[in-house]
Amino acid sequence: MTHRLFEGKDHAASYWKYRVSPSHNLLQQVLDFLEKKKGRPFELAVDVGCGSGQGTVVLAKYFASVVGTDVSPAQLEMAVQHAKEPNITYKQCVAEELPFADSSVDLVTAMSAFHWFDRPRFLQEAHRVLKPRGCLALLNYTVDMELSYPDCCSHTLNQICKEFYAALQPYRSPHLGQNSIELYRESYQSLTYPDKEWQEGVWDRKTMPLSNFIGFLESFSFYQTMLREDPEKATRLSQDFCQRLMTEMRVTSADTEVVVAVKYYYLLACKPQDA
Repeated sequence: MTHRLFEGKDHAASYWKYRVSPSHNLLQQVLDFLEKKKGRPFELAVDVGCGSGQGTVVLAKYFASVVGTDVSPAQLEMAVQHAKEPNITYKQCVAEELPFADSSVDLVTAMSAFHWFDRPRFLQEAHRVLKPRGCLALLNYTVDMELSYPDCCSHTLNQICKEFYAALQPYRSPHLGQNSIELYRESYQSLTYPDKEWQEGVWDRKTMPLSNFIGFLESFSFYQTMLREDPEKATRLSQDFCQRLMTEMRVTSADTEVVVAVKYYYLLACKPQDA
């Protein structure tokens, strides 16, 4: 079953404020694959495990209709609050039981969510709802993000980041194994679709305030687990992390903008015409 770890209202608000969505360039690779394999028109996209809806919103300009689904009412409430596009709707459901007819969906996406699903059941369900030549896109990023700031040693900044990531590691869910990328690789290898692609090491650079970068990391499941188990330890870790970075950057405000390089990997697959 889908793991339910992101359902608190505070966590949902943090998701909306800090979580990043795939860049236009990354999304374009998904759309190019869909156009090459299925062709237009792009009618219905379903964004599974949509959280607070950042990825759903990005899809809206390319499809006649986009539906975001999530198991969490709090996440969907946040998504609905920020949904301005008239062609977006949201539905509460588990990833393994999608409320769509057989062969009705052009694109099924899961952005930084697939690792929480019952993966074999979800893949069967995605197969059921996809149209012939419809496509599946599973995207995620690694925790090993890289930070850079002008006139500052990036190696030192990233060493501080690595120490922060290492402190969170004991709070990582055992469901994810040692590295989430292996779960995606295994699924890619097990998919019997002849038309499929695997990419990793796709860098996406974003400029944001340092405070947003830290908020982004604090929205991760293992930080939230630490926060629940030992709030004082989690808060101290985050504050010390921020102070060390500011000291190294020689700045006094966490509003200072930094460049964050996020490393993505993704799986694209096309349902066969005769499946």
